[in-house]
Parts: sequence; structure tokens; C-alpha cells
Amino acid sequence: MTIGPLMIDVEGLALQDEEIKRIMHPMVGGLILFTRNYKDTVQLKTLTDAIRKIRGHDFLIAVDHEGGRVQRFREGFTTIPAMRKLGEVWDKDPKRANHLAFLIGQIIATELRVFDIDFSFTPVLDIDYNESTVIRDRAFHNDIEAIKALASSILEGLKEGGMRGVGKHFPGHGYIKADSHLSVSEDERTFDEIASKDMSIFISLIKHGLNAVMPSHVLYSAVDKHPAGFSSFWLKDQLREKFHFKGAIFSDDMSMKGAILGGEMKDRILKALEAGCDMVLLCNSPQLVDEVLLHLDWKMSSENISRLLSMKGTKEPAEALKMIQEKGFKEMTSQIMAM
Repeated sequence: MTIGPLMIDVEGLALQDEEIKRIMHPMVGGLILFTRNYKDTVQLKTLTDAIRKIRGHDFLIAVDHEGGRVQRFREGFTTIPAMRKLGEVWDKDPKRANHLAFLIGQIIATELRVFDIDFSFTPVLDIDYNESTVIRDRAFHNDIEAIKALASSILEGLKEGGMRGVGKHFPGHGYIKADSHLSVSEDERTFDEIASKDMSIFISLIKHGLNAVMPSHVLYSAVDKHPAGFSSFWLKDQLREKFHFKGAIFSDDMSMKGAILGGEMKDRILKALEAGCDMVLLCNSPQLVDEVLLHLDWKMSSENISRLLSMKGTKEPAEALKMIQEKGFKEMTSQIMAM
């Protein structure tokens, strides 16, 4: 079955009949896991195996596993610090901070690959302006060069562990106070200011091989009338055409309040796809997923499919399991837990 443009979620620790039907739908191409989907490592392996049995390996399984307060799996996994901790290390010893960032990326990827999870939506590339209620310590730093360096190290570590990274939230969510999960969010800065600061981080990492981007649900009102995730200006004119980005574009969750400017749910999904997203996330709303699947008819291009399949995990679960059992891996995790 060809990969579809929708990434959905499930409610509990095991698949229910109606969830199996959704996963089997040709418009569905991926599934994101949350804390509610995790009890222990045995249960997680059973769940991901069940998903693979239904849809095989040309289907994406993802999770938000950044560290700090955004780490969906806890017991049985290394506790990853908030990325701001790396920024604090950077202020004292940049070389050590980059080393620790690499280890964090490698640990995240290796531990998730044991369970055949393809990727984590990480790293956060937003600048810490000390304003945002939702970004805060998820950001590495308020210094652009520090963010570029630490994020690059995270991405290298993820690659070593068998995963691609997803830079978020393009072109930058750190400046505004509002949380786009909870409200419509507006950034009134000029394009030049955004481009020279926030967006420059994404562009730098794209030049160094960033594999995927997640746009924000923020409305940059001085630039375009649509929030970034619904904006062909941001996704096509800037990312694809001006900066020649060849990677995948994943929308942020369409159930967030910040996405309400996209209209009714079925309209939001279409607008995001038409604007340039390869895959659209719709979470925490199973009834809305069913409604969307009744009407959604989107033909995936060969480029869409290729970009999404490039996000498949590259390290086999058995290889990842062998690695986490080695003494060297335990030494790596000890360095992180001592931060």
C-alpha cells in the first residue's frame, strides 16, 4: 500500500478495531505515539509490532521525544534533559556541549529504534527569546550560533543512531508569548527580521543536510495572511524554491487552537497539503479523523512519497538492541544523566 498524507494517533496501549481500520486506510501514512501509548518496553514492542503487521515498513511511526518535559517514554528509557541544559553547558564549554548533544541524539535514536520507531520530532530550532510560554527550555539558547552548533550535533547523533531529524517550528516560534496549542498566535515582525534571525538557523541546517521540517501554526501577519503551516509563501516560495529544501515537511497537529485559521478540519488538511506539506498530523480527535477520511482524496506525488520514505529508520531494531546492551552505551547514558 502506498504511503498516505495523514499521520494519526491511537488512544491507548493496544490497538482497537476502529483504530486498525483507520491505520489501514490508504490516506493514512503514519502514526505518532504519546505518553498514553506507553506502559513499559514489552507493551511498546507489542504495539509497534502490531502496527507493522497491519501496514508493513512503508509506514511511518514517530514520537515527540525531545527531552525535558517533552519526552513521551520514561521508564526503561534514558532521561533526556531539556535542551536548555545543553545551552548552559555551551556557555562554559562549547566543545563539551557539542559532544553531549551528539550523545543525546545517538541515545534518543538508538533507544527508539529498538522499538522500530522511525523518528522523533526533534530538534527544536526556535530561539529562546525568554517570551514563549510553550518553547522556553525546549530551546537550546538565545544565541543563534550556539543553536546551529548544538542542533547540528544532535542531528549527527541521531544519524549515528539510525534516525533522521525534524527541525521545528519553521520559520521560528520563540518570539511570541502565546502557545499555539491553546490559542491563535501572531508574530508581527517584518520578514527581514525573521529571516535574519529565526529562519537563518533552519537555512543553515538545511545546507548541512536537515532531513525534515515542521512549520509552526503561527501567523506572521506582516509577511503573509496564512499561518506558516498553511502558507505556500513559507513552504514553497521560501523552503522549496529559494532555499532548495529537498526534505519532508510535516505539519504540526491540526487539532491545535493555532490551526483554527485554516477553517473546518477537512479544509485545514487540504490547505496544508496544497501549501506544501508532505504529511499532515491530526491528533487527539478520532472522530475528526473519521470525518476527514470520508472526504480526503489526495494523490501523493512521487516526490511526496520519496521525501516521506527518506524518514524511515536506518538502523535495524536488532542492531539497536545489541548496541544498548553494550558497556559503551551505558557509559554514554551516564554522561547524560550526570548533566
